[in-house]
Amino acid sequence: MSALIAATAFAGTVAAGQDLRKARVAEWKPIVAKFQKPSALRAAWQLTNSVALYILLWFLMYWSLKISHLLTLSLTILSGAVVVRVFIIMHDCGHGSFLKSKLANDIVGFVAGIVVFTPYYHWRWEHSLHHASSGDLDRRGTGDVWTMTVQEYLESSRWMRFVYRLARNPFVLLVIAPVFVFVFRQRFSSRKANSRERWSVWWTNLGVLGMALTLSWVFGWKMYLFIQLPITIVAGAIGIWMFYVQHQFDGAYWERGEAWDYTVAALQGSSFYRLPKILQWFSGSIGFHHIHHLSPRIPNYNLERCHRAHPIFQDVKPVTIRSSLNSAKLHLWDEERRKLISFRHLKRLQKRGADTGASARNPPHARRQC
Repeated sequence: MSALIAATAFAGTVAAGQDLRKARVAEWKPIVAKFQKPSALRAAWQLTNSVALYILLWFLMYWSLKISHLLTLSLTILSGAVVVRVFIIMHDCGHGSFLKSKLANDIVGFVAGIVVFTPYYHWRWEHSLHHASSGDLDRRGTGDVWTMTVQEYLESSRWMRFVYRLARNPFVLLVIAPVFVFVFRQRFSSRKANSRERWSVWWTNLGVLGMALTLSWVFGWKMYLFIQLPITIVAGAIGIWMFYVQHQFDGAYWERGEAWDYTVAALQGSSFYRLPKILQWFSGSIGFHHIHHLSPRIPNYNLERCHRAHPIFQDVKPVTIRSSLNSAKLHLWDEERRKLISFRHLKRLQKRGADTGASARNPPHARRQC
């Protein structure tokens, strides 16, 4: 009898939670719809100032080598930041939000993809899987940062633990990974990709090769590599760090199965990375990531305005540059405590003899309701 009462109470709680979620969806949907309209003028201006600035900086880097390598280094950082802005343009095109025309989005996205060494259609496919599964522990593994639960880590072999620790090392994440991902990994398609995504990789490779050969012919291949490789490392490091902070932060959201909720995953599982205006410009306002995951159809140039449109978006606790540095110390998802923890924290728990298993995985009373 008591079991029946408990089951009935739990069903009532779930039903109430579902009703609340529906109410919140009804609240935010009409708001974001106002900001989903692309502007040809704003898109054209963003495209122009981003690409023109990148070309200008590339030539300035070549010119600066005759004056000062320190000047070249500073221009490399600026160039890398602009490449991130170009990547966001490609990103928006992939969501069909940058321009009204699907064909225009695809053309701009494909060309921007060549500039940032990323196959547009292949990346768009993988990124759509990320949006559909962000914050869902049962659907990890595509287009996201490799994240283990405490239980998975403890049950892994010593070799796998070493590999995971290596992958989470800041030097590997921000120096080695950018080169691997953008120079090598993006040159090959996934086995699960269909023919359009696979062809996208080969056409992009051809475009990247043509761009590299042209610039090598104009400036010399050694000079091209000397300029382009550092730009790629800087841009990749910034991009990977931004993506990391967007979903790996104190207070992040992860759930399993039916407990996972799209709205909560967007507003709690995607950060509001509050950046200074100049960094917001270079990053295409993608710091408003909670808004972006709530509605990917909002172009980057409308994200801030949408954020300011309603308290439901502003209630999201911001991640600052200072607090974001702590994200580098978060390595594992603790299902028992429902938060990201560090390797050091796990060791302390083990020393105290605390439960580090998954015996209380997804207790009904602990599930967050939106």
